[in-house]
Amino acid sequence: MIDNATNTGLKIEHLIESLLFVAEGPVSLAQIAAALNTSPKQIKRALLDLESLYQDRGLQIQNLRGRVQLTTNPKAASSIEQFLGLESQQRLTSAALETLAIIAYRQPVTRPQIDGIRGVNSDSVIKNLIFKGLIEDVGRSEGPGRPILYGTTSSFLQHFGISSLKELPPINAEDDQLQIDIKSDKNVENSESDPQYVSMKLPENDG
Repeated sequence: MIDNATNTGLKIEHLIESLLFVAEGPVSLAQIAAALNTSPKQIKRALLDLESLYQDRGLQIQNLRGRVQLTTNPKAASSIEQFLGLESQQRLTSAALETLAIIAYRQPVTRPQIDGIRGVNSDSVIKNLIFKGLIEDVGRSEGPGRPILYGTTSSFLQHFGISSLKELPPINAEDDQLQIDIKSDKNVENSESDPQYVSMKLPENDG
């Protein structure tokens, strides 16, 4: 196998950067490796170098379920929206944030599991999050009725300014209590009736 980086005179990191720039969406390590005639393992190492390079830059490398994408830094969102003449990103309600938190930490997860944690029907909230592109159908559960499994999308990462699910804040190990400060998040809609944070008990993961 001849490494394309050898033929082009460019480092493999620079070639990956070019591929991600022209890609229409997230791509797998295998796809990148095939295009560059190298191994997924080498691509993974090179991506780590790229992620380090993009620290505190206008662009960032997003990694979700083994698929990577080159995106803009969420901190630049307002400037980009103004430049493109777009409306400001629609904010999330506390119910939407609560549901998103459950999906983010427990994915893949079914709607009945989400309802069980929240204590209310989450159908409309889930539909709204799908419409916003923050969650998606990632398969079917093997349980009775084979309910849909939900997971977060690359847009979720972009929305909250993280490049990987590994960057999610840890849950309190002592009581599995997850508290998310919604007033510190500019993407969350607040009102006088909203609590200062979303708090929920996450049951032990059966899987």
